[in-house]
Amino acid sequence: MTAPDEKAERLAAALRANLARRKSQARARKAAAPAPAPPADEDAAPAPVAGGVIVSKGEPG
Repeated sequence: MTAPDEKAERLAAALRANLARRKSQARARKAAAPAPAPPADEDAAPAPVAGGVIVSKGEPG
């Protein structure tokens, strides 16, 4: 059987390696994520609608 100190050292090394791996994976996910969309311009005019009439999809008319 191994001494308690050796077991604690192995556990600590495994935990450090696991933390490093998870940090690396998180950095890779963040780098691969698309950039967030820019905020909407509040002073911009509203989007035009068909013929100046609001058309609802799904309703006849």
